[in-house]
Amino acid sequence: MKFCCVAVFLLLAFFWHSTVSCPALCKCFPRRMEVVCNEVPLTEYPTEGLAENTTMLTIQLTNITSISEHHLKATPFLQELHMYGNHLESLSSHLLRGVPQLHTLDLTGNKLRDLPVDAFSDAPLQNLVLKNNQIKRADAKWFPKNSSLTWLDLSGNHLTEISVGLFQRLPQLKNLDLSNNGLEKISVNSLDPLTKLERLNLQDNKLETLNESVFQYTHNLTSLFLTRNKLTKLSQNLFQGLTRLTHLSLDNNQLSHIPKGLLDPLSSLEDDGLDLTVNPLLCDREVEYLWRWLQKKKKKVFLADNITCALPESLAGRSVISLTENDLNIGSQPF
Repeated sequence: MKFCCVAVFLLLAFFWHSTVSCPALCKCFPRRMEVVCNEVPLTEYPTEGLAENTTMLTIQLTNITSISEHHLKATPFLQELHMYGNHLESLSSHLLRGVPQLHTLDLTGNKLRDLPVDAFSDAPLQNLVLKNNQIKRADAKWFPKNSSLTWLDLSGNHLTEISVGLFQRLPQLKNLDLSNNGLEKISVNSLDPLTKLERLNLQDNKLETLNESVFQYTHNLTSLFLTRNKLTKLSQNLFQGLTRLTHLSLDNNQLSHIPKGLLDPLSSLEDDGLDLTVNPLLCDREVEYLWRWLQKKKKKVFLADNITCALPESLAGRSVISLTENDLNIGSQPF
């Protein structure tokens, strides 16, 4: 098997070396079977001159506005396509039909809005980056059923909701980035198919609440980012089962209380793994749970001394961990 792979590689390299053409304004690297078109005045996809056996193509910071199935057919052995910072406004349906080995597609920083059905359904994609575009809706029909995708980045778009059906087609997903959108809620059961998910980024959205069962099947999560949302209240069972979580960010929200038991399942937190800063905590009798938890787990908390009381006025600005039993009007009984 190894001999066959080496033989195929050498054959591709041979054909590359025998090809003298290279797209105008681009640079070609025969040994890596790579083509780079960087900051050049291209207005159309550089099909002419591309070696058929190119495996990696980078086209960035050009004036290209569209790519189609026809364009990609010029490089049937393509494995990675990086198109960062162009002016792409449209993709063709069945875009990837001519590149059956493509596993990585990066379309960061373009002007994509509405993508066609089946846009990504004809190649064994593992990594798809659609960061910083103008996408308003993520359609499940972009992907085949049982997609092999493990990395999906939709950050920096205009998403306000995620359809329940989207993740049913992405059972292999390990990294999901939905940060910097306008998400107001995560539908109940929408994340259930993502049993292999390890990293979920939901920061910089407009989430006000999370259903207590939203993470019930994502037991492999190690990193969960909820920074800069509008969360006001969390269910005490929200993190039940997330025993592998090493990093959790809840900073810059509107949390006034941390419910009793919320943090107890987080047995794998690393040092500085939890961020609760910049929340308007009410340091009444109900803060006792957080106070005692911080006393025991201070090393696990990022800037633990910066988790402060907003109210009552008599305790405003005080670090929660510095409070005393007298401040909280509680006895010395064990928690």
